[in-house]
Amino acid sequence: MPQPVGPVTREDLLTRRSRLEQSLASLPGDAQFSRLLQEVDGALGRMDAGTFGLCEVCHEPIEEERLAADPLLRFCIDHLSSVQRDALSSDLALAAQIQRGLLPPPGFRVAGWEADFRYQPANVVGGDYCDLLAHGDGLFFAVGDVSGKGVAAGFQMAHLYAAFRALVAQDLPLPRIMAQANRIFCESSPGNRFATLTCGRADDDGGIELGVAGHTPALVLRGGGIEAIPSTGLPLGMFCDEQFPTRRLRLAPGESVLLYSDGLTEATNPAGEEYSLERLIDSLRADPGRTPGETVASCLRGLAAFRQEREPGDDLTIMALRRAV
Repeated sequence: MPQPVGPVTREDLLTRRSRLEQSLASLPGDAQFSRLLQEVDGALGRMDAGTFGLCEVCHEPIEEERLAADPLLRFCIDHLSSVQRDALSSDLALAAQIQRGLLPPPGFRVAGWEADFRYQPANVVGGDYCDLLAHGDGLFFAVGDVSGKGVAAGFQMAHLYAAFRALVAQDLPLPRIMAQANRIFCESSPGNRFATLTCGRADDDGGIELGVAGHTPALVLRGGGIEAIPSTGLPLGMFCDEQFPTRRLRLAPGESVLLYSDGLTEATNPAGEEYSLERLIDSLRADPGRTPGETVASCLRGLAAFRQEREPGDDLTIMALRRAV
């Protein structure tokens, strides 16, 4: 018998039950809260019986990202009614539209910097985080990757976006922004969720402060050479009290920094080989591009030539930031 998937813990359900009981205490007899309380009790019963997360028709595991978003689900997609499927399709389309609205504008330019990016979710909704925000005399930039895929990861991505936007507006030092975002993410996410992240601040005289939290190495392109900036800390959400050291560097006019998610370096070809950091660097040496848009396009060409016709298995985000000439 297939084992149920486990993106939801008993503690998650008990927390929801407690909140519903509090709501019912203030609104006794509310039909909606009473129904939800019964559904939570049913999910707890299925957990005790070892059938939680299994479709009640085919007894196969319900899709993990759907179950993480709604632990009360009882049926897999294949056994939804036509009305339920239409509602799910509408919800996914709306979620994708909202997520696209969170992305920065293409061809971003501010305070002596220009940037461009490509965001390609593997499913309708992605779990990568991509942000560019003008602030003071410079800008804040970030590329992150929430664990998992699909709708549940997309919810966490939006949560990360809101946290960083609120913290950047307070003009805090970058290590403190990362530490507070980590605490917010850690305390509000399920225990099996974390996010890798590269983020930084760029000022108008070419200075960059960079923090890499368990993410793929940032690449600095200058003078014909490429320098990899490795991780300076653990992913967000691993430990609530984690601190995040940062590194400072300075770019001359025309020099760039490249951020990307592991959907680039861990993409595979038909033989199952990974694209890898080494292939990415070789591709950039051969065709570095001049503008940020050209650099991003160069990365995509190198990846497409390697991957051939293989479909992507993960979300992909690439961002190039260049000091304007």
